[in-house]
Amino acid sequence: MKVSKKELAAPKIVDRATFQALLDVLRLREKAHTREGDAIAAARRRLPMVEVDAATPLISQHGRVTLLDAFAGRRILIAYYFMWHTGHPAAEQCEGCSLYTAQVRELSFLHSRNVTYAVLCQGPYEESARYRDFMGWDLPWYSAPPESLDVLLVGRQVGLFHLVCYLRQGDKVFETYWTTRRGVEPLGNSYGLLDLTVYGRQEAWEDSPAGWPQRPQGAHPYRDDGRPIVQWPRLKAGYSDDLKMGRS
Repeated sequence: MKVSKKELAAPKIVDRATFQALLDVLRLREKAHTREGDAIAAARRRLPMVEVDAATPLISQHGRVTLLDAFAGRRILIAYYFMWHTGHPAAEQCEGCSLYTAQVRELSFLHSRNVTYAVLCQGPYEESARYRDFMGWDLPWYSAPPESLDVLLVGRQVGLFHLVCYLRQGDKVFETYWTTRRGVEPLGNSYGLLDLTVYGRQEAWEDSPAGWPQRPQGAHPYRDDGRPIVQWPRLKAGYSDDLKMGRS
């Protein structure tokens, strides 16, 4: 198919019946994928659990608290371990953590299932809380000091983002699941929505037809013009990114 300089490559054009027939074939695979996801979730619910020290200290806006306190009285805690670069400006903070955290908004449905969601930042509370405010996030936010990270992320790479699920039984806390890297994609809907579109995520690793648009070679998937993409609306709204002020 010839493509003009002003047009991107695109699928071939067919009649409605042909389109629907091919979509019906794909739908069978989508349904199988959904059922396999349900089966994996069922297996996840049957994993054993390991006890974690419920008194592990965290830092909140009210000062020193514990991991148990982070449950906010609920039965389950989902904790996202936000990477942090101490002393660095907003533009140099983790673009992936920023992308996913920016997509977590309404928590009431989780609360209806007795689940608390919280961010555990791997950096100083005051500095990271200024970043939370700069980004306009209204999420439970804690700092996990280095000695706590050694307990909470034992056997894992401290400084890498993690999503960890905990269960509270009385005053005891148990870890029931953890994941990292692409395993944290359930936090956001952007990739899921892009996957439904003809050009997908527009990243080089994807299996796309020749000529499909992709981000430039070497371009970071989460950054543009030297900073996390999700920061741009905050700058346009007049917020200062020096992590010391609210608005410039």
